Amino acid sequence: MINKPELLAPAGNMEKMKMALLYGADAVYLGGKAFGLRAYGGNFSREELRESIEFAHGLGKKVYVTVNIFPHNADIEKLPEYLQYLASIGTDAILVSDLGVFMMARELVPELDIHVSTQANTTNWRAVQAWTKLGAKRVVLAREMSLEEIGEIRMKSKVELEMFVHGAMCISYSGRCLMSNYFTGRDANRGGCAQPCRWKYSLVEEKRPGQYFPVEEDERGTYIFNSKDMCLLPHIEEVIKSGIDSLKIEGRMKSVHYVASVVKAYRLAIDSYFDDPERFVIHKEWLDELEKVSHRAYTTGFYFQRPTGEEQIYGNSSYLQTSDFVGLVLSYDANTGFAIIEQRNNIKKGQEIEVFQPQQRSFRQTIAEMQDEDGNAIDVAPHAQQMLKIRMIHSVEVYSILRRDAE
Repeated sequence: MINKPELLAPAGNMEKMKMALLYGADAVYLGGKAFGLRAYGGNFSREELRESIEFAHGLGKKVYVTVNIFPHNADIEKLPEYLQYLASIGTDAILVSDLGVFMMARELVPELDIHVSTQANTTNWRAVQAWTKLGAKRVVLAREMSLEEIGEIRMKSKVELEMFVHGAMCISYSGRCLMSNYFTGRDANRGGCAQPCRWKYSLVEEKRPGQYFPVEEDERGTYIFNSKDMCLLPHIEEVIKSGIDSLKIEGRMKSVHYVASVVKAYRLAIDSYFDDPERFVIHKEWLDELEKVSHRAYTTGFYFQRPTGEEQIYGNSSYLQTSDFVGLVLSYDANTGFAIIEQRNNIKKGQEIEVFQPQQRSFRQTIAEMQDEDGNAIDVAPHAQQMLKIRMIHSVEVYSILRRDAE
């Protein structure tokens, strides 16, 4: 009997946290203002952490907090009180990379579950067993593994196992990056990643300074560290059969649109498999959903074969997407048919939009009637995050996303 895996989503701020859970995630991972590896991802104040946990628990879902920096001595001094705070507010688990932090948490807050972060580079069953003996609740496996290796670890371990199934891949070993520190002084292993793997590079010969030579025959230079994004949705059946306990989506710094769309696509795929495993098929609409958000071309990473040059994007660092996020539904009045919308991009009368909903099916309509928040008829909503009303052809759920085809 295969257990249904948890769907775990990123949450860079309060809005993304709510969207991830409402669109189908079983749990979210997020960071406080310190001790996590996404210092520029928004992150949560202490009160927001408490509020997030209350919101998630109200839905019967979970919150995991990142404490996965590789700390220096000064960081260690501040950790005990923070760990005790996380335990006091009902955090479901913390993600930890450093052995010293792990042991501190075991000693100070033994009631708090610990998930060993991917930054711990766990690539074999003996390491998984070692973490288990130390008291880990879960091990997040390194990205540099095949599904065959994961299956072997599953057979030789009892601890919960988690793997990445979707999102950006960085040129490092399971997220341990030295480039950011070298180029910018921002330590990726302490939360300050500047993403230098996405910059444009050319080759310079030592005795010919100022002369830049493309690594590939391309007049624009090269992007030699620019990996494609991971996507395992087409292989979700194989992933589920590996016996993994949690499927992780990368992207605490990604948009609300990204989080909602990717989560719902994987939610539908996982649920569809468990509804009828014998007749399970991948639906095109799930794959189309993943094309609508900002992403690089997709790859399966290390899971089926060792990556080659085909997993890199050498010509540019641009993103692909087929839809633009234009508004978020804040409320709907069934009596009038109007929804109150918070504008996120240019909206105008006559546009065709798609209404993408947390639980119900999407539908398309042309905007025939639009008002400002005072009820005055308008043809366009040009102001950032302007509040407006749009008459809908069907009832809509709160937190539905309005989007248009990308221009």
